[in-house]
Amino acid sequence: MTIRDELLFGATVTKVVTAAAELNLADRLADGPRSSADLSRQTATDHKSLYRLLRTLAGLGFVQQSDTDEFKLTEAGESLRSDTDDSIHALATMLWGKEAWVSWGELVAAVRTGEAGWSQAHGMSWIDFYSRHPEASATFNKAMSHHSRDAAPGLVEAVRPARFDSIVDVGGGDGTLMAELLHVEPTLQGIVFDLPSGLDDAAATLTARGVADRCHLQPGDFFDAVPADADAYLLKQILHDWDDDAAVQILTSCRTAMASDARLLILERMLSEVVGREDTPTLLIDMHMLVVTGGRERTEAEFRHLLGRAGLTMTEVSKALPPYGYHLIEAAPAQ
Repeated sequence: MTIRDELLFGATVTKVVTAAAELNLADRLADGPRSSADLSRQTATDHKSLYRLLRTLAGLGFVQQSDTDEFKLTEAGESLRSDTDDSIHALATMLWGKEAWVSWGELVAAVRTGEAGWSQAHGMSWIDFYSRHPEASATFNKAMSHHSRDAAPGLVEAVRPARFDSIVDVGGGDGTLMAELLHVEPTLQGIVFDLPSGLDDAAATLTARGVADRCHLQPGDFFDAVPADADAYLLKQILHDWDDDAAVQILTSCRTAMASDARLLILERMLSEVVGREDTPTLLIDMHMLVVTGGRERTEAEFRHLLGRAGLTMTEVSKALPPYGYHLIEAAPAQ
């Protein structure tokens, strides 16, 4: 495609791939080639329309059309399976499924009002929506797990867990990142802290990694309080979900729980003070936050300001970490 085509039809590509994920086509093709007629029966879809979708996926390289009505999965298409190590299945359906897609229709309204597009589209916040729709919540939690899985090696190295005896992962979900921290540091003790629904799969994740005996699962709300007296508190991709006042409230909960020598470890993307082309991935995520959560991506100065409001001092900022460009921002209680 030309640059013009990518500009005008990029969203079409995204929705075609997301539809394939929502219909679990890659899972159904995992065992070998299938006809569109067979897949249509299994997915309860219109045969002619599904054929057109499969044909488009072939043009995009996710499947290969090996006969007039036979399709097989390609190497690129393997990533759309729900059960592979590099799966983007949950991420695609969470980012571009119908709930988020409807919200993007309110982008202009979000720019005009400052209110998240999600709230305007659904009549409630994303948090309230997920609390009322368990299936959507499960997809969100799985997407966050896959994202943490991909980012974990670089993040664990940056955190340097050997310097701590105990870490609380605030908003730690299914424990994917904590499991890796405990795996590389065999004396470390951990707490995964999240809403009860966020912890649904945490025990299984920690058990599978062989570290469940060194990790406690504690349900709660980080706007109220977080577990006290740990050596370190970890916030991975939490603050960008919230506006400044809510982010300060979360930071204040952490500060209240911290001893004078404890450390706060924030893993977030970071914008340049004056943006350029290199900031594009983070800028696009910033737009997604505007539409979906009402949160935002921030500059180093903005993070420093938020920390100051919560009684914390920024002490260190890492370089951008692969593969997503997170920075590790370290903070201590202000003296």
